[in-house]
Amino acid sequence: MNTSMRLSFAVLASLALQLVTGTDAFSQDYPNRAIRLVVPFTTGGANDVLARLIGKELAERWRQPVIIDNRPGGGGNIGTGLVAKALPDGYTILVVPTSFGSNQSLYGKLPYDTVRDFAGVSWVAKGQGVLAVHPSLAIDSVKELVALAKSKPGQLNYASSGVGSSPHLRGELLKSATGIDIVHVTYKGTSPALLDLVAGRVSLAFTDLFAAVPHVKAGKLRVLGVIGEKRSPDLPDVPTMTQAGVPGFETGQWFGIVAPSATPREIIKKLNVEIVKILHLPDAKERMSKLGLEPVGSTPEQFDAHIRAEVAKWAKVIKEAGIVALP
Repeated sequence: MNTSMRLSFAVLASLALQLVTGTDAFSQDYPNRAIRLVVPFTTGGANDVLARLIGKELAERWRQPVIIDNRPGGGGNIGTGLVAKALPDGYTILVVPTSFGSNQSLYGKLPYDTVRDFAGVSWVAKGQGVLAVHPSLAIDSVKELVALAKSKPGQLNYASSGVGSSPHLRGELLKSATGIDIVHVTYKGTSPALLDLVAGRVSLAFTDLFAAVPHVKAGKLRVLGVIGEKRSPDLPDVPTMTQAGVPGFETGQWFGIVAPSATPREIIKKLNVEIVKILHLPDAKERMSKLGLEPVGSTPEQFDAHIRAEVAKWAKVIKEAGIVALP
């Protein structure tokens, strides 16, 4: 090897060492200024409440401001696209909801790729959902619902809060898993859909357990199955959808935090450690319970795997149902 080649290798090795040590030093110094936690929805919703809960605790622990930046619009895609293009330095992170797993397949053009452009920090919280029917149907199980729907194809209907919403996609998943033909009725939001179900103007709907329980106790709704891995203590006699014979409903409503994909792993780990600690504070658990949620607190790798699974599941449902991509 001649002298010039040895010098070239030495320079490259030196640059590589500077790059590695520079990244390590940057990670060790993190955070040394304000962190922006983007919420891709308006204030007041569960995404916003969780962001403010976590942001307040992070600010106190790290003695750096955590700015909650609400960027609503486009079904969450405006704020999400903003973070996808942000510098991957840990100073811009994002709260994501259940729709983060389906938007990739629902929208024709997105300024980001859900799996490629984001790195999971932690799965923050989850909430159970239910399959509820109006008592006039006079059925007590998912099996009886399937039998009734098959005897009356196209005559039963289900409500949702809009095309591409979680209740819509769960309705299509039920159709795909059981082979029934029920008609989708869309509403402008969760509240009017639930009100019409309670009034008996629609046959059934997937909705949050938290919202359904008061109507169940009043005898105005009947729950046939719980969405989640386990039964609900609020409805201990109601089986999960899996126990009722319909797989694919193991995960209900969920929320998490992600960062741009190129964010250094050491920074991801720092964020993860502190956020998981926050989620297990008694005050955090109490505030989440008021939203019908429970804390999760996963590793980054576990949350990445969850996101990939959700993207794959809903892509299949959307394709099979022929749901037209939203603009």
